[in-house]
Amino acid sequence: MPAHRSKSERHGSSKQLLRDPYEVLGVSKNSTDQEIKSAYRKLALKYHPDKNANDPQAADMFKEAAFSYNILSDPDKRRQYDTAGFKAVESESQDLELDLSSLGAVNTMFAALFSKLGVPIKTAVSATVLEEALNGAVLIHPLPLEQPVRRKVDKQCAHFYSVSITEEEARSGFVCRVQSSDKNKFKLLYFDQVENGGYSLALQEDSAKTGKLTSAGMYFLGFPVYRLDQASNSMAAAKDPDMAFFKKLEAFQPCEVSELKAGTHVFAVYGDNFFKSASYTIEALCASQFTAEKENLRAVETQILSKRVELSKFETEYREVLQQFTEMTSRYAQEMRAIDELLKQRNEIHASYAVAPPMKRSGSRSKNRSASKDAKDDDQVREKKSSTRDRPKKKKWYNIHLKVDKRKPC
Repeated sequence: MPAHRSKSERHGSSKQLLRDPYEVLGVSKNSTDQEIKSAYRKLALKYHPDKNANDPQAADMFKEAAFSYNILSDPDKRRQYDTAGFKAVESESQDLELDLSSLGAVNTMFAALFSKLGVPIKTAVSATVLEEALNGAVLIHPLPLEQPVRRKVDKQCAHFYSVSITEEEARSGFVCRVQSSDKNKFKLLYFDQVENGGYSLALQEDSAKTGKLTSAGMYFLGFPVYRLDQASNSMAAAKDPDMAFFKKLEAFQPCEVSELKAGTHVFAVYGDNFFKSASYTIEALCASQFTAEKENLRAVETQILSKRVELSKFETEYREVLQQFTEMTSRYAQEMRAIDELLKQRNEIHASYAVAPPMKRSGSRSKNRSASKDAKDDDQVREKKSSTRDRPKKKKWYNIHLKVDKRKPC
């Protein structure tokens, strides 16, 4: 009969089975974010549970790929792993992406409930949509420049669009933006064409709340444009607000693609709501008429990069001052308790200078009882006097009025 292993032993053995994330995804340590994403998506598509329903080995491979991608796609976690391995990464709190199309109704309901409560839920594009795109089995609608299209996409489904740009438009820059006035959740996707005529997911932007709507955009302006991962920051904020503030700009990373070549490009809008469809407006623009905006964007993002360096230095100063403040606050509380205790001892010593026994004070209950008794007696005397005063006077017999006939006798 095999011996039972303790929980710690099982946990230790599971840690030993963890493979190098770079090895799992088949990429080198110098790989770019785009190469890591492409490698993960290929593995996720190959081992997805929807395609391998009765294959536990494929399910394990899918989880391992998702776990590895979660580490390498986060700049902070990747740096920690490169420095000290798995020990530096909080493996117990890895936030995996959920494919809502593969969840049951109950699990989807729970995920929606947690999202409403403020728990960040990272979602992935449905494996069915990715496989159809990879096989070229998707319907693609043309999207003319500067002609917005308003539509509604079902949950966990996608609408595909093709945009054709010239050499001049490619040099001037190109922008694709999607927004929803109903604040629906969606993803803006960009696909590369593969050899078999299908399309492979290359870029992804999740919608974010901006004022009274949700929006997402891709900017191909010929110079490095940065993106801010709102999901990772909201997860960090849920764990530690201070840490979230100082790590906020670490998710400010350059986009993988900064320019597009002349030709036809494929974008898609993916419905990311839990239960209902998403209404949206998509628009493709040539940036030639937005020269001032391009320069302003470049200048602002340069300032943000400078601020990220300043924030790193400020964090060190803040932690030192916070440590001092914590120590001073603790000492303040200790000193306050010590002083109160000394004053209490002093009062007790003062009270001990007495020969006569302390007088017993009547309790408040007896005082209240005697006071209520006196008040009751006063009320009874008052009632007696008033009853005596209000009683009608009886006429005595000698006060009876007698009628006398004064007529003279005949």
